[in-house]
Amino acid sequence: MPGRRVLMVVTNHPEITHDHPTGIWLPEFTEPYTLFCQAGYDVTVASLQGGRAPIDPRSLPETADEETSVAMKELENTLPLRDVDTAQFDAIFLPGGHGTMYDLPASGELASVLRSFYESGRVIAAVCHGPAGLLGATLADGSPLVRGKRVTGFTNEEERAVGLDTLMPFLLEDRLRELGAIFVGAPPWSDHIERDGLLITGQNPQSSVSAARAVIEALNER
Repeated sequence: MPGRRVLMVVTNHPEITHDHPTGIWLPEFTEPYTLFCQAGYDVTVASLQGGRAPIDPRSLPETADEETSVAMKELENTLPLRDVDTAQFDAIFLPGGHGTMYDLPASGELASVLRSFYESGRVIAAVCHGPAGLLGATLADGSPLVRGKRVTGFTNEEERAVGLDTLMPFLLEDRLRELGAIFVGAPPWSDHIERDGLLITGQNPQSSVSAARAVIEALNER
């Protein structure tokens, strides 16, 4: 529906270790961004610090098509989240990439924004490691935003499969379960999303398009 506004919040964190760069897993940003633009939405891209957002080099295409190139330009100078009037948006979308495991969970600012979206009945979505951004969000009664919600995200099995489970500050599946979320995982690399009301989560990079389509569906229902 034209006139809708979507805020995409990406990581600023550039490395797992000195010799292991990370950041955004690019298709988890570019594919939803493209779909939102095709739906006629006004898309704003922000990060916690603003400026150039790091891209995990393992996710870069050998050659980028026009749509991917347009989306990638948005990562060259993201807005600082503190400078965005988040009340003007209908949905927030958190792309993944291992960088999100470091900066998004610790952001009180992001937590406050997510609480506002939730309590005002707006769409919240995240894919792969993006649900790490939900971990710090609490509701007015102090309970975790994800408590009792059906969610998914990059599974422990998938993290072990890529060999990064021992390098992560925590395992996303474990932390979501600890906060009381009802974590639903599908077999590794399945295209899998969970929707609990206006909370939408996707399991892995393969789920990026489905997560974005679920956001569009949720906005069309409003």
